[in-house]
Amino acid sequence: MSAFQFRTVPHLIIEAGAAAQLGAHVARHFPLVRRALLVTDAGFLRTGQAALPLHSLQAAGIETHVFSEVQADPPEAVVLAGVAMAQMFHVELIIGLGGGSSLDVAKLVAVLAPGHQDLAQLYGIGNVQGQRLPLVQLPTTAGTGSEVTNIAIVTTGATTKMGVVAPQLYADLAILDASLTLGLPAPVTAATGIDAMVHAIEAYTSRLLKNPLSDMLATQALSLLSANLVAACQDGASLPARQAMLLGAMLAGQAFSNAPVAAVHALAYPIGGLFHVPHGLSNALVLPHVLRFNLSHAAPLYAQLATVLRPGITGSDEARANTLIDILHDIALATGIARTLREVGIDASDLDRLADAAMLQTRLLGNNPRAVTRDDARAIYAAAL
Repeated sequence: MSAFQFRTVPHLIIEAGAAAQLGAHVARHFPLVRRALLVTDAGFLRTGQAALPLHSLQAAGIETHVFSEVQADPPEAVVLAGVAMAQMFHVELIIGLGGGSSLDVAKLVAVLAPGHQDLAQLYGIGNVQGQRLPLVQLPTTAGTGSEVTNIAIVTTGATTKMGVVAPQLYADLAILDASLTLGLPAPVTAATGIDAMVHAIEAYTSRLLKNPLSDMLATQALSLLSANLVAACQDGASLPARQAMLLGAMLAGQAFSNAPVAAVHALAYPIGGLFHVPHGLSNALVLPHVLRFNLSHAAPLYAQLATVLRPGITGSDEARANTLIDILHDIALATGIARTLREVGIDASDLDRLADAAMLQTRLLGNNPRAVTRDDARAIYAAAL
């Protein structure tokens, strides 16, 4: 067995209704904290679901300020505005409450609020220095797994994104309360759920850092997600399906933060950056085509994943790997999610621009089981049209 390291969030609470007890959980873990900043987005705030967590914080004697300027694919200005609010009120704790964008912004605010570094100094791998503020994360979508990852993505220009990857981005506490996801519309449920499935698949096949723990988490995640995604889309009020999705997304997040994602994400980022397609949907659009491209190098691993989704399946590695792709296609079809680039406003004249942008994602492409050239990337986009 090759040597490996594994890191994750030290304390997890998986319990429906736990968000309503947020104040008690914070007081127990951080007894000296008296001022907190809750990072979320205006849309989630309007649902009213933040009221109980905020009330519980107040009841615990924790003065909480709300930063609700987060938007999808958050730009640097949003991160810096959150940092400014944290510093203005001298907060001692950051709480992320929302989808992946809110959780990513919360991570960066926690790192930057002490004032040791500028945002531009953080981009890349391992560039965070010093200690951050205490950090608690509560996801409201079952997709990114950001509550347990050491990664934050920031939009740095009109169409460009940069990542911050560092152990300091792991939260101190993550609370998974499926009641926070009950109001999620079916298209968002589908896109974020397939995103989580991609995390599991790419972690399991990651070329450089795949390991036994990430494998175990990825297979369990894929099993939970595939068994519950369609049910969660068809009946958004099903708490058991929602809780299974949330747990699956978290397990996939633990897997891919240790065995990083690859070409699916590398090709998805330009779709989101250039055409403002939600991240989960961008992944779903290229997923089957990247898997087919990787078959020559990853068929045995894909065959193993097919067995997770369809126990007892027989046949050659290649046959079972193709069955995995077929199963994922059927799941996407059942959710009603868009399945071609044309459906999101992309046509053949855009393929060169997408391919050029994808080749800039060197951090991700290096993890892919098969090397990807520019011509390969363009061909994958063409297949997704």
